[in-house]
Amino acid sequence: MRLTVFGATGGIGQEIVRQALTAGHKVTAVVRDPARLTVTGEGLEVFRADVLDPEALRPAVAGRDAVLSGLGARNRADAARGVATELTRGVLRAMDAEGTRRLLVVSAGPVGPQPADSPLLDRAMLGVVDRVLRDVYTDLTAMEAELAASATDWTSVRPPRLTDKPLTGDYRAVVGGFPRSGRTIARADVAHAMLGMIDDRGTVKQGVGVAY
Repeated sequence: MRLTVFGATGGIGQEIVRQALTAGHKVTAVVRDPARLTVTGEGLEVFRADVLDPEALRPAVAGRDAVLSGLGARNRADAARGVATELTRGVLRAMDAEGTRRLLVVSAGPVGPQPADSPLLDRAMLGVVDRVLRDVYTDLTAMEAELAASATDWTSVRPPRLTDKPLTGDYRAVVGGFPRSGRTIARADVAHAMLGMIDDRGTVKQGVGVAY
């Protein structure tokens, strides 16, 4: 497949690029600073662009089978400014202009519905995290609203706390919900899940919770 990856220099983005190349896909990595992209390999195209400029992004998404995005706020100040929403809006406009349909993005577990039978401790922890990271989740909720209003075949992948542990390929995924007591997942496994959902029609226009 021909894939485009936004946020390709981030933790999840670089994993998407690495795993996609290993699987034999052609990958266009959209970056602002090519020096920050440490992944190399046959089939990789590095595309330098300002993600806030939809016109500049059109060549990066034209004719692609899918677009995967690890874009998001790097800190709470970015989140307060709605960075994830703003950046994703630019990607959506470029995709709409080129007629590219499939889009998978990274969101966060607390944005979606939680299991009705979540243990009391999990619910208490979620409440604390929500208060601390409220700006982040507000931004991601607005980002998902942009997805829902778009013409794309989108999927929002919602992980809990991220780690830098190695790829396992062993995790739980719940379409329209979240795994019970799912507290962590490695960035490598989030990337693995996103790549595996590209052709899964059951995840289209859905949020998918992923966790160990």
